[in-house]
Amino acid sequence: MTRVMKLAFGSVIIGLLVMGLKAVAWWLTGSLALMSDALESLVNVAAALAVVIALRVAERPADTNHPYGHHKAEFFSAVLEGVLIAIAALFILREAYGGFLAPYAPEAPLGGMLINAGASLINGAWAWVLIRAGRAHRSPALVADGKHLITDVVSSVGVLIGVGLALVTGWWVLDPIMAALVALNILWSGWGVIKHSLSGLMDEAVSEEELSQIREIIALAASGGDAVEAHDLRTRHAGQVTFIDFHLVMPGTTTVDEAHMLCDRIEAALMDALPDARVTIHVEPEHKAKHSGIVVLS
Repeated sequence: MTRVMKLAFGSVIIGLLVMGLKAVAWWLTGSLALMSDALESLVNVAAALAVVIALRVAERPADTNHPYGHHKAEFFSAVLEGVLIAIAALFILREAYGGFLAPYAPEAPLGGMLINAGASLINGAWAWVLIRAGRAHRSPALVADGKHLITDVVSSVGVLIGVGLALVTGWWVLDPIMAALVALNILWSGWGVIKHSLSGLMDEAVSEEELSQIREIIALAASGGDAVEAHDLRTRHAGQVTFIDFHLVMPGTTTVDEAHMLCDRIEAALMDALPDARVTIHVEPEHKAKHSGIVVLS
C-alpha cells in the first residue's frame, strides 16, 4: 500500500474519531452550533471515503480504453467532496433558522465545549499532515481533504467562541446565529474545493513557478548538444502526474540516434525533478525554429 493510500485510510479513521467526539458534544448540549460542527465532520468522513475510492481508481495502470491512465479520478473525488460540503451547509442553515425563531439554552455547555475543542485539535494536526504529505506526493485529493479540515478547525473555533459568548451573556440566539455563520463558511469552502478540482479537469497548466522550473531544466539538459531551441511547451496536471510536451529543434544533419539520446537526457532530468512526470518530445529540423520559447545554449 502506497504512502498516499495509507494517509487516505488514516483520514477515514481520524474522521470517524472526530465525528464521534463532536456528536457527543452535541448530544450533551443540544447546541445548534455544535450540531453544525458535528455534521461537518460527517461530511469529512464521507469525503475521506471518496478519496480512498478515487485513489484506488487512480492507481490503476493505463489500459486500452484509458491510455493516459486514471489519474483524474482524484479530481472527481474532490468535486464530490465540494458537493457534500454544500449539502451539509444547506441542512445546517435550515436548522439554524428554526433555532433563531425559537432560541433555547444548551445543556452542559462547558463539557461539550471541552470535548469539541479536543476534537478540533486532532483535526488541526491531521490537516497539517495531509497538506504537507499531499504536496510532497502531488496528490490534489489529499491536499483538498487537508484544506477542508483546516476550514473545519476554523469553524470549530468560531463555534466555541459563539457558544462561549452565549453562555456569558445569556443571549442564546447567538447559538443559531453561529450555526448559520458556520454554514456560510462551509459553503465557501465547498466552492473553493470544486473550483480547484474543475481547473484540474479542464487541464489547467502548472503554476508559473513550476513552469519556470521546467523551462530551466530543459535549457540546462539540452545545452552542450546540437539542440537549437525548444518551443510550444505545454503542461497539465492529472492527479499526481504532470504531463509535459514540447517541440525540440535540431539541425537537419543530426542522426536519429543523436536526437534520441538528447531526448532521453532531457526526459531523465525532468523526471529527476518531477518523479511523476510524463514527457513527450517532438523533434523538428532547424528550419522549423520559431526563435522563441526556450533558447538552448550550445
